[in-house]
Amino acid sequence: MSPNHSVESTTGIGEENSEFRIPNSELDERVEVRVVLVRLSAFGDIVHTWPLACALREAQPRLHLSWVVEEPFRPLVEGHPAVDWVVTTRTRLWRRRPWSARTRAEISTLKTRFHELQPDITLDPQGVLKSAFVTRWTGATRRIGLARPWRRERLPGVAYTETVDGATGGSHVVDTNLEMVRAVGQPPPRRRLPDGAWLLDRVGHRFPTNEWSAPYAVILPGTGGAHKNVAVQALAEVSREIAAALDLDVVVVWGPGEEPRAAAVAEAGGKHVRLAPPTDLEELAAVLGGASLVVGGDTGPVHLAASFGVPTVGVFLASDWRRNGPLGPRTTVVSGAGESSEGPSGSARALPLRPVASREIISAALDLIDKG
Repeated sequence: MSPNHSVESTTGIGEENSEFRIPNSELDERVEVRVVLVRLSAFGDIVHTWPLACALREAQPRLHLSWVVEEPFRPLVEGHPAVDWVVTTRTRLWRRRPWSARTRAEISTLKTRFHELQPDITLDPQGVLKSAFVTRWTGATRRIGLARPWRRERLPGVAYTETVDGATGGSHVVDTNLEMVRAVGQPPPRRRLPDGAWLLDRVGHRFPTNEWSAPYAVILPGTGGAHKNVAVQALAEVSREIAAALDLDVVVVWGPGEEPRAAAVAEAGGKHVRLAPPTDLEELAAVLGGASLVVGGDTGPVHLAASFGVPTVGVFLASDWRRNGPLGPRTTVVSGAGESSEGPSGSARALPLRPVASREIISAALDLIDKG
């Protein structure tokens, strides 16, 4: 999905934070291989790439791992225990103004950072044109992407020196990402869940000023596209019933462009349903991490909440939850969509098969809470 919540970057394009340094001459003896991981976006896809970063670190402890990510999503990577260095891009701006002096300068700075790093391997699990350009710019001797049909687009293949097959069958995208551990000479581990505890430790204090108190539930009315959105009236009914059944406040959290839908849900939901203030990505994480329950569609914050271990209900209307569903110790999915493909695929798009009633979502949420 596109960024639902933004955060200002504290450093420039391609510049390292003081906590994340390129290996210098003193570190060279400790570092055996320098790997660049190119996962620029989107929100949920970044969360689903965390297990790959952890697996690479475990497979090769003397590895230096750099992660290239779009600037608004930097908080989802910076501070991750497996990541040594964070590099940011602004490909959306670059595509809008490809010949501007600012774009040329930022891309030149990015290439300089890669030249200083001198990576041995670059991994591109994203497999789209923008990530392929960045992969090529790294200058790594080995540039590895996913093979078709696990890769979404065909053209990025020209940027790779080799490809890796993804997981077989109707596997989750996390399993396919983990296949890229083969690049460092190790077999992929068994599926591991994204673990966002490190992020919550960093940003838990960023809780926004609010008019609600714990315990509370969160409703996420927005997604990356209208075809994935649960109807406003259905979400209002879910909010009202959850507030009454669990005796708590329900907070409707929204991102850019979502405030009208969120306000409509809050207004129709009743006196115990509250509209959240605007949040940046770190404040969003703090709100999700403190919730007793999170309900939302196929959207990045749902995957983040699941990674925190918060009871999370994902409602999938036009994408295959088997491939892209939330992964966490306390998750459940209500789906009205079919399967995306019988075999491997680079996309989770699926045809809507039936509408999802508010009662289904309420029942799934209460059952999840009852299980403890």
